[in-house]
Amino acid sequence: MIEQTLVLLKHDAVSRGFIGEIISRFEKVGLKIVAMKMQHPEENFAKKHYPTSIEERHGKEIYSRIVNYLTMGPVIAFILEGIDSIVIVRKMVGDTYPDRSLPGTIRGDFAHINKIHANENNMALFNLIHASENREDAEREINLWFSKEEILNYSHSHDSLTK
Repeated sequence: MIEQTLVLLKHDAVSRGFIGEIISRFEKVGLKIVAMKMQHPEENFAKKHYPTSIEERHGKEIYSRIVNYLTMGPVIAFILEGIDSIVIVRKMVGDTYPDRSLPGTIRGDFAHINKIHANENNMALFNLIHASENREDAEREINLWFSKEEILNYSHSHDSLTK
C-alpha cells in the first residue's frame, strides 16, 4: 500500500552535516519526497508533536528532555511516500536507542549514545532522526508539520513500479 510518513532530521543530524547522506538513503530505495522544509521548532510546537502519552509512559523528566531536544536547533522535516513507507523508514532508521541499532541503519551508522549515558547526564538521547511509528502517528504528524498545499504530487521514476 502506498502511504506517507513524516521524517525529522533533528538538530544533531543537521549540525553534524548528515542531511544529504540521510536523505540519499531514502531516495536510493525509491521513496519519493513530497514535502520538505527547515524550521526551528518552539516548545509549544514540540509539545504538539510529542503526545502526552510519552510523559505518561516515561515520566515528566524524559518528556521534558525530548521536547527540549526537538527545540535545540533547526530541524529538517519531510514527507516520504511509497509502498509501506512507514515500515521501510523505521527499519532504515534503526532502534530508538542508537547503541541498539544495527550497522547499516541511520542510527547504527551515525549515533552511539545510549540510554544509560543520557540518563546519568540528564540529557536528551541524541538519536539524529524521528520517523512516524504508525499510520495514525504519520497522519497526525504530517498534518502538524505541513499544510495540504505544501504536499506535492508529481511523477517519480519509481511510480511505474508501484502500479
